[in-house]
Order: sequence, then structure tokens, then C-alpha cells
Amino acid sequence: MRLAAHAARDAQAQGRLVLAAGDVGTVVATLGTTATGALDPLPRLLALRARFGFRLHVDAAYGGYFGLAEGLSPDARAVYDALAEADSIVIDPHKHGLQPYGCGCVLFRDPAAGQLYKHDSPYTYFSSAELHLGEISLECSRPGAAAVALWATQKLLPLQRGGEFAAGLDASLSAARDFWQELDESEHFVPLLRPELDIVVYAVAAADAQESSDRARKVFKAAAQRGLHLAMVELPAELVAANASNMRVTSGSVTCLRSVLMKPEHAAWIERIMALLEDSAAASR
Repeated sequence: MRLAAHAARDAQAQGRLVLAAGDVGTVVATLGTTATGALDPLPRLLALRARFGFRLHVDAAYGGYFGLAEGLSPDARAVYDALAEADSIVIDPHKHGLQPYGCGCVLFRDPAAGQLYKHDSPYTYFSSAELHLGEISLECSRPGAAAVALWATQKLLPLQRGGEFAAGLDASLSAARDFWQELDESEHFVPLLRPELDIVVYAVAAADAQESSDRARKVFKAAAQRGLHLAMVELPAELVAANASNMRVTSGSVTCLRSVLMKPEHAAWIERIMALLEDSAAASR
């Protein structure tokens, strides 16, 4: 863990030097990285914006909805409480918003930014002298079915803290934490990065990084044969070794396993998931 902390401090120092040069126009923060579900420290980035004057865009495509959850950690809650200060935000309802692919949006704090997306057409949008959504939205003239589906879903399940929709997010948070704890007690797996959202990543216990990667691929296949479908992700070997003190770093990266507990039902399936994982690990030795 000390190695990871030193690397983070070095990256922060280098980032400040780049910002001080004055050549950075936009910084992008991520709320819920696709690989690990990690949250960038938005309050600290806002402090840097006040000092260096860049635009701050937030990629909340995956994690944006979790601002409604009650079960966030204090650090995570501070990140979401600062979200309204961003210059722009992207969110994809096709992830946690219960919509099909193709439903997503970009929100700008300053409506005048819409003028930058204006396109000039000789045959459309003469109904008003004001900016028209057809001119400035990224949807433009595409079908509006995705927007209607999202509207209908939010009428049924309003985006309210303490509501039914928010309860589903909290169930996913709880499931991820329970799963992480079960992995921490297993002799076959090494859980990495205590989950901030509902994504859990973990390595297969082994003597070195290469062996861990090889075993992870075997567990992946063995689990699929048992009806448990996992994902794999490549993570820096130093990150994995910081959590697995007995693992030697013999390669630049480690193939790890990744589980997304994004359904409220997952909370009741943890015991069954762990049983299948343990069987798969035993079978892959």
C-alpha cells in the first residue's frame, strides 16, 4: 500500500506542474470507472480548478445515479455533493437508468455552451429565433424513443433519495461490500480496492503475478461452465501486489476477475456466487 501511496503523490505533483504551465483547457474526472468503479476526488479537483482556471468535465456515465444512494461512504458522498459544481456532466441511463443502449446525455452548467454545438442548416429550425434543441442537442434528428422510454421510467420510478429506484442502488452497494468481505475471507482470492460503488475486482491468490493471471483465466472458464459469468480486467502488478503481500511481481500487469453486482437481487445471491467461485478455483488448480 505504501508503494501505491507514493505513486499517487508523485502523479499529483506532476499534475500540478502540468496545470501550472497553463496549457490545460479541460480536466476530466470519472465517477465510477468502468474497470473498478472508482471515484475520482472531485472536491480536490474543484479546488485545483479555482487555482488554475480549467474547465472540469465529469464522466459520470456509470456512477452518476449513485448520488441518490443513502449507503455511500463519507468520501463518496462528498464527491457526489460536489457534482453540481462541474462545468459539464455525462451520464448514461443505459447503465443504471434501466434503459437500452443508445440512451445517454451531456449536461452543461452554462446553457450558452449550447451555441458551440449549433449547426447551420438551410432547411430546418426556423420556428424560433432562440436556440432550438434540434440544433444544439447531440440527439439532433435521431428517433426520440430512448428519451420517451427514459421519461416513462422516471415517472414510474422517480429519481428521489429514499425512493424505490434509490433503494435498488443501495442494495447493489450492500451486495458489493458483502461480496468483497466474502472474498477477503477466501483462501483462493485477493479482493482489491474496497468497492466504492457496485463493482468488485479481485485477483486469484498465487505465488507470483504470472501464475495469478494464468489461474484467473482458468477460473473464468470454470465459472462459465457452472453458469457464473465473470469479466476479466488487466490491472498494474504493483496495485495487485500492494494488496497481496505474498505475491511476487513477475509481470507488468495481472489478469484479475471483475464482478458487477448491479441488480438488487444480487444481495440474495452472494452465498451462491461464492460457492460457485470456490468450486471454480478448486477445479482450476
